[in-house]
Amino acid sequence: MQERKVDWSEDLIPLDQAGTLDGLFFQRVRRTPDAVAYRNYDRTKKQWYELSWDDMARHVARWRQALSGEDLEPGDRVAVLLRNSPEWVMFDQAALSLGLVVVPLYTDDRADAIAYILKDAAVKLLLVQDTGRWNRMADVVEELPDLQRVVVLETAKQPDPGEDDLVREAGNWLPPRGEALQKRKADPNTLASIVYTSGTTGRPKGVMLSHYNMLSIAHASVTVVDCYQQDSFLSFLPLSHTLERTGGYYLPMMAGASVSFARSIPQLAEDLQTIQPTAIIAVPRIFERVYARVQDQLKHKPAFARMLFQMAQSVGFKEFEYRMGRQRWFPGLLVYPLLRHLVSAKILDKLGGRLRVAVSGGAAISPEIARVFLGLGLPMLQGYGLTETSPVISVNPMDNIKPESVGVPLRGVTTKIGEDDELLVKTPGMMLGYWNNHAATAAMIDPQGWLHTGDQARIDEDGHIHITGRIKDILVLSNGEKIPPSDMEMAIALDPLVEQAMVVGEGKPYLGALVVLNPDLWGGLAEEFDLDSSNQESLNDEKIQGVFLKRIRGALKDFPGYAKIRRVAVLLEPWSIENGLMTPTMKIKRQKVTEHHRDLIETLYKGGPV
Repeated sequence: MQERKVDWSEDLIPLDQAGTLDGLFFQRVRRTPDAVAYRNYDRTKKQWYELSWDDMARHVARWRQALSGEDLEPGDRVAVLLRNSPEWVMFDQAALSLGLVVVPLYTDDRADAIAYILKDAAVKLLLVQDTGRWNRMADVVEELPDLQRVVVLETAKQPDPGEDDLVREAGNWLPPRGEALQKRKADPNTLASIVYTSGTTGRPKGVMLSHYNMLSIAHASVTVVDCYQQDSFLSFLPLSHTLERTGGYYLPMMAGASVSFARSIPQLAEDLQTIQPTAIIAVPRIFERVYARVQDQLKHKPAFARMLFQMAQSVGFKEFEYRMGRQRWFPGLLVYPLLRHLVSAKILDKLGGRLRVAVSGGAAISPEIARVFLGLGLPMLQGYGLTETSPVISVNPMDNIKPESVGVPLRGVTTKIGEDDELLVKTPGMMLGYWNNHAATAAMIDPQGWLHTGDQARIDEDGHIHITGRIKDILVLSNGEKIPPSDMEMAIALDPLVEQAMVVGEGKPYLGALVVLNPDLWGGLAEEFDLDSSNQESLNDEKIQGVFLKRIRGALKDFPGYAKIRRVAVLLEPWSIENGLMTPTMKIKRQKVTEHHRDLIETLYKGGPV
């Protein structure tokens, strides 16, 4: 792909000029009314369309007018259950401009979990994607005492939702136009949103974030990672995820960049080709899938092609280290441009060919995968944060990327190491507290104002933070040895045969592992060992157990001595949001998985280690 010459220019809106999140939108519309704000795919017409900032302002005015007609007061909670789209932004901005508090929901969350959040936050109005989603949750939601209006966005392809005193179709609810937006005077420290964290144990807690919380983090992020008017973001993490909301919505608005909303994860590869973004924000699983696909394709290539890839990645990473000032000049730099042309460019073209920066967050990414992408010439920046910190705490700067670290603290963020090597932070993004949960707030933020992350870390000499473990996720064996399982699980899951992995062994004499098999590869594996893939018992066959133990040993060969998996249980049913074993942010609920497979785990310890 031929590179386009771009004249990069900045047009950042200062914090004091924005004031609030709706003030940020107002200023952006005033500054660049005709610039492209959003691109979205019309599923009916089967084509992409664009909206300028001025177009968005007119739509937001309509949504604001409709909300004004409801019995809502500043501070009341309204919830949004939409996939990423311009309508998500319209609703958010309209609600914020009226002083309402937005409660984002995950579209694939279970109905009972959504009902819990709506009841806990005393939500008065709910915006739902379509009739199908509303029908799936109506029984558990429509009797909630505080809910006074449900607006259904799409009804064309679904049966009529049956408008009544509660349910309205968006097409009938929205007026044809609304009064022009005005900048309002408001305290930036007032509550803007309640974001429910899908905890790996117990009920989700409502994180209260102010306008200033999210604005300050978006602004501080831009001081570490430059963002330009010419940047084009591709948005595919759900906007209910605070990383996408702050980094993929408010930050581009602050910079005047455009955002395109991906159609779906299965169509992501095609959307990357169509949109050709310059920036993406993703969770590690996205990069892991690309990496696994590349590795799988290489297996079917000639030996020379595999050797060329390894050379391109190896020389490319050394070239990256040279640019970071950590590697001396070496002769291989002379062939780097050729290797980039022959190998790296072809792989990066699959990601659109124009990526200037890729941010990975939400969970730790394997340093091995990060090194591969950095070696191929993709500036991959790992960051770190919590919903409770709006969410970014640290990110790798472009001129000092350390793939094994989560970067340096943002401007205004202070960090220190506390007891048990726990990372403590003070940040302008620190939540106002947990909604209706003072005890949980006090447990998270100590009397000195330090927020306890629950993550163990070390900080190196130039300020880079390295996450070393999770205090609550530490496994304590019966001999007292303490083992952090997350890095082991990440290494095991890099195997193409493995879809998910969880290390177990709390209170036991040795470590075991639950491994969810990649269903696409099970048939071939069973056939290789002359087993019946339709028979569940085939998963327990000694030959299959041996294969996985051997592959796990290989995956953990560079780990310390404690990382020895003695027994493995192979599963076909994945852990998912639907069966309650994963959070909407795709984190495994360790306690739930342990309870769900309690009997199976016990079998790993009945006969002793293999």
